[in-house]
Amino acid sequence: MYKVFVNELPLILTNKLSDIADNKYFLLNEEAINEAIKALSKNKLPKAYIYHPNKEEILKKFSKKIPIVVAGGGVVTNKEGKVLFIYRNDKWDLPKGKLDKGETIEQCAIREVEEETGVQGLKIENLLKITYHIFKRNGKYKLKEVHWFAMKTSYKGELTGQIEEGIEKVKWKGPSKIAKALENSYANIKILFEE
Repeated sequence: MYKVFVNELPLILTNKLSDIADNKYFLLNEEAINEAIKALSKNKLPKAYIYHPNKEEILKKFSKKIPIVVAGGGVVTNKEGKVLFIYRNDKWDLPKGKLDKGETIEQCAIREVEEETGVQGLKIENLLKITYHIFKRNGKYKLKEVHWFAMKTSYKGELTGQIEEGIEKVKWKGPSKIAKALENSYANIKILFEE
């Protein structure tokens, strides 16, 4: 099962008939996918399901209809146990960005965190989760697949938000400030702090 967020609402790709029994579901074809995305983006449904019997094929087939954009990002913790957040588009977010040709997803995640925040000396601990959301670019839907890595740093320097990316603030946040930031964040970011 994959949860793809559209306008903060879940579009669930599933191979389980039990999931779709009492819910609105769509088939895995371009017309139905676009109908599901439109319904969610206009808040006409609280959630929608796309059904396909083959679990291994579902994401591959979905991304043939909605092109995939791979990105890497970091949940960065410092020596004090605080987590690095960025603020853009009136929301708290985590640093992430698109994979460049020829780089690994790990290299991408480190580069993007450095570029967006100014933080150096990053060490990847492990892959935390992969999240999915739909966005529109030049009138076409795209599926963003973000590989989130747990990272550590002992960086104590200045935090500088990448202006070209619209980043207004970069902050280290402890547990109570994280909880507050998550109230004004994205569904995909909240998922990273659930476990």
